[in-house]
Amino acid sequence: MASVTKQGGGWRAQIARAGIRKSKVFTTKRAAQDWAARQEWLILNGDKAAAAMTFGELLDRYGREVSPKKRSHLINLMRIDRIKREDAIAGVRLGDLSSTDFATWREKRLREVTASTVRREMNMLGSALTVARKEWRIISGNPMQDVARPPEARARDRLPSPDEMQSLALAAGDSGPRWRAWQAFRFSCETAMRAGEVCAIRPRDVDLARRVVTLHTSKNGEGRQVPITTVAADILRGLSGDPVFGFRGRQLYVQWDNLRKAAGVAGLRFHDARAQGITMLSRKVDILTLSKISGHKDVKMLQVYYRESAEDIARRLD
Repeated sequence: MASVTKQGGGWRAQIARAGIRKSKVFTTKRAAQDWAARQEWLILNGDKAAAAMTFGELLDRYGREVSPKKRSHLINLMRIDRIKREDAIAGVRLGDLSSTDFATWREKRLREVTASTVRREMNMLGSALTVARKEWRIISGNPMQDVARPPEARARDRLPSPDEMQSLALAAGDSGPRWRAWQAFRFSCETAMRAGEVCAIRPRDVDLARRVVTLHTSKNGEGRQVPITTVAADILRGLSGDPVFGFRGRQLYVQWDNLRKAAGVAGLRFHDARAQGITMLSRKVDILTLSKISGHKDVKMLQVYYRESAEDIARRLD
């Protein structure tokens, strides 16, 4: 049953139905009564409401309420927008949604993108369904649990070649967004920083006298201080802006793609600069120091980015 009681300067609404208890404080009694009535209806009619909701509508709610708490928020919104525009599964009502729908969607996506991309998208969809089941209580099961994820793709071994670096430099020009994307790529090659970390650098984070850049947050949720090479320091000296490289959100990736296409460089990703940086720095520092620079808590993860060829290693043996 629902009850509304005075509490301090507001009104507390409490409900207890079908083993579910909820409570919330409002500034007015009417708002508390309306909320309590709505929650009771949802508990008693939740299955009907869920059956009428489409999967795309569920993803919209996930994008509004849950995704903003995650570092992958902007990417999640782009994924949700694409799914709603291009994938039939977005129009399937939750009451009809099954593991077969997700298996069909998975096979379609595997014809369009890499297995790694599909795995990341499945992780987001699985998270949305888990929240809908555990917290929102609008579905009783998670059909994604019965769908196999594609196997991990082979680790990349791509690094930029000297010729590609020269082509990128020529295509970048000496000013503008492409030039700044080129400087960001060079900087990542020197420091092994992630694209998001590069974009987040503000002038106050740079200490050129000490050759140290302070990152206040990173993918693992923690900040760190990154020592930089003299080349990286020179790149920073040639930039002015706040943030330093002038990019926010996905802007860097857009300009990187424009630069790469203008240079005629195929198959090179911005994230390959992180591998270039880790491979280069591995020749200068020990593995623990390298993990501290790169921000890896698990040193085993460095193997994903270390891409020195056997030929290069052989030359260092002499």
